[in-house]
Amino acid sequence: MNFSYVKFEVLIPEEYIVPLRDQLNKKKVLTVGEYDHVVSYTETKGYWRPLEASEPYAGEKNKVAFGSECKMEFKSSYKRIEEIIDLIKINHPYEEPVINVVPLIT
Repeated sequence: MNFSYVKFEVLIPEEYIVPLRDQLNKKKVLTVGEYDHVVSYTETKGYWRPLEASEPYAGEKNKVAFGSECKMEFKSSYKRIEEIIDLIKINHPYEEPVINVVPLIT
């Protein structure tokens, strides 16, 4: 089976969506046909516990934290995965951003 496209899912604080969206769009990642800035997001809630060696964006070390964030989703060419992951990491506030890359059957 050949996968030409993937879906990216990125967990990110809401205030970082527009800056990341704009950086992805500058690289023409978010272009679909005759449209650009093609991205969606949903609000979600989650738990995490920063361990001792962490530098947490939110929460306290060694305490379970709970909060809201967003899941940003967009489609991309399979060939651009590494480039996009690097771009996300540069523009993301978390030490360890959650980035899921899901193959799409088209």
